[in-house]
Amino acid sequence: MPDPSETTLRNATIAVLVENEAGILARVVGLFSGRGYNIESLTVAPVDAARRLSRITIVTSGTDMVIEQIKAQLDRLVPVHKVADLTLEGPHLAREMMLVKVVGGGEHRMEALRLADAFRARVVDATTESLVFEMTGAGEKLDAFISLMQPLGLKEVSRTGVVAIARGVSSLT
Repeated sequence: MPDPSETTLRNATIAVLVENEAGILARVVGLFSGRGYNIESLTVAPVDAARRLSRITIVTSGTDMVIEQIKAQLDRLVPVHKVADLTLEGPHLAREMMLVKVVGGGEHRMEALRLADAFRARVVDATTESLVFEMTGAGEKLDAFISLMQPLGLKEVSRTGVVAIARGVSSLT
């Protein structure tokens, strides 16, 4: 009988500290696509201008063995300074930001505004025919908001992808 960790899929939020140089993102994405690994979310941004470092946050899924392979292969890329699986290394915070456009009027518009208030979404643009909400939170919260907006005239969604950081004193840098 196979070990359950060899067949059980899990999500992993992996933080990668890299040198901020041309082509590194393409190399990271190429590593995933070349081996058939899926990227569910990807964010990247400079985090230390003085040391020319960027942070890449990747959400992926796989068995424990596959995720260990991903981390090992990322760690072997030359401009990579550090790789951390935040889902295993202790408590962490993970958030996304999204913009949601809802088109419509009347009672649907009022209900969209009531729900936005309950979800702590901010109105960042309003016309007589549409509203654009900005919302930050865990992916599940954003998913719930989207599903409630669908019958009220949901027209468009734009999401940033996950950003994550360890809680407490531990640090990637």
